[in-house]
Amino acid sequence: MKKTLIAILIAIPMASFSQSNLDDKMVGTHLLSLQWISWEYFGDAMITSTDTENVYEIDGTQKSTENSDYLKIKGTLTAMNEKHLVFNGTIETSVDHINGGQPCNREGEFNFKATGQRKYWRLQEMDNPCDGVADYVDIFFGKR
Repeated sequence: MKKTLIAILIAIPMASFSQSNLDDKMVGTHLLSLQWISWEYFGDAMITSTDTENVYEIDGTQKSTENSDYLKIKGTLTAMNEKHLVFNGTIETSVDHINGGQPCNREGEFNFKATGQRKYWRLQEMDNPCDGVADYVDIFFGKR
């Protein structure tokens, strides 16, 4: 009886996490931003499906309209649920007043989460490894 109840409790959250709903939310071109570049002019992140369930590829860029600052993201996203994505790949930023204007690379596994009523997934490991600042890297739900 206890094992059956545990199995049911584990399955309940997954029941609302259907593949078609997830694909509808994920696949397409999303707005992408780094707060140092702009809150008004967004970049694009193309998210595509793969042959593996709940795994997507992402390739995106945001470029400043005022200088050479940029954000690049490339890798895979594994959907743990609709509000938690595990990214594996590279995030590169270059901002003129951070790290002496030199590019900063993050490589490996990172978490993007949508908390509260937010309409975007935000990078949780936001401490910039090249300078003592916090980078808000956001992937928005809405598509272009």
